[in-house]
Amino acid sequence: MEDTFPYHDILNLPHPVSRRHPPMPAENRAAQFAPFAALTGYDDVIEETGRVTDEQAVLADDRAAYLDERLAELRGRLADRPSVTVTYFAPDEKKAGGAYRTVTGHLKKIDEFERTVVLTDGTVIPIRYLMDIT
Repeated sequence: MEDTFPYHDILNLPHPVSRRHPPMPAENRAAQFAPFAALTGYDDVIEETGRVTDEQAVLADDRAAYLDERLAELRGRLADRPSVTVTYFAPDEKKAGGAYRTVTGHLKKIDEFERTVVLTDGTVIPIRYLMDIT
């Protein structure tokens, strides 16, 4: 039997345990077999590509005229710091499209030079992205 099975003399010996080094915890041993990400950032790119954005709607002429009238009316009431709710398109910084947002606050100024609406909380909204102001 010695010739057919050369390790029969050590087969039933107990597993050796080091007296000098404590055994590694199971969670640390599992980390050795963690998957390797060969393409760093690939998952982020896939997630960003899958993120949905909206296209900016084109305002009809009558809607644009209404917004112009509304801004003119509010311009006359700036001293009162009127409360307004503004719906606007916010372009996405990373890809085409964006999202529609609605904010409520007090109107601070309508900047004709910069073509922006400024609220007292510091929110600055370009007039070209306005969809509604009530």
